[in-house]
Amino acid sequence: MLEYNEVVERKYIIHDGQPNEILTSHVFRKQQRKPVNAVKMRNLITGRVTEVSYHVSDKVEEADLSTKDVKFLYTNKDENWFCDASNPSQRFALADSLVGPAIRFLKQNSVVPALMFEEKIIGIKIPIKVELKVTEADPAIRGDTVKGGSKKVTLETGTTLFVPMFIEAGQVIRINTETEEYTDKVN
Repeated sequence: MLEYNEVVERKYIIHDGQPNEILTSHVFRKQQRKPVNAVKMRNLITGRVTEVSYHVSDKVEEADLSTKDVKFLYTNKDENWFCDASNPSQRFALADSLVGPAIRFLKQNSVVPALMFEEKIIGIKIPIKVELKVTEADPAIRGDTVKGGSKKVTLETGTTLFVPMFIEAGQVIRINTETEEYTDKVN
């Protein structure tokens, strides 16, 4: 059981009998009242985001999630197909709402941990930083800083991203999947 102030970002809790991931939490006090933790969380089964306030006297049950390695195969419309890392014949699909927008930074055949709740796969954990190769890059024009010194590139996954002017096609860059932004150049 967690105290009200231990419910923080990236924790997994049970709310209304289902696992939820904490997206944001903010402990504050209104005038002379007791502190409150305002939490925004995403249901890992339905993908719905809700806001809840926990008070000092509240106790929260921590979710007992296990992980299993799975291999990302491909995306088709709004389904993302995976298979068991050790047994490719065991395939399954997860909806975009359960996987999140960071799936566009995942290369095919990448092995990632899947979150399991009561022996059922409910989502995946995408690494915070990934390294991807730039396949297409607009040419950098000297003195063109109207757009803030950035240009649009296409990555090997097909995703487009704005990066600094010095990035060229064929280079490998590191991307933060949470902020969906360029962080640095690898080579």
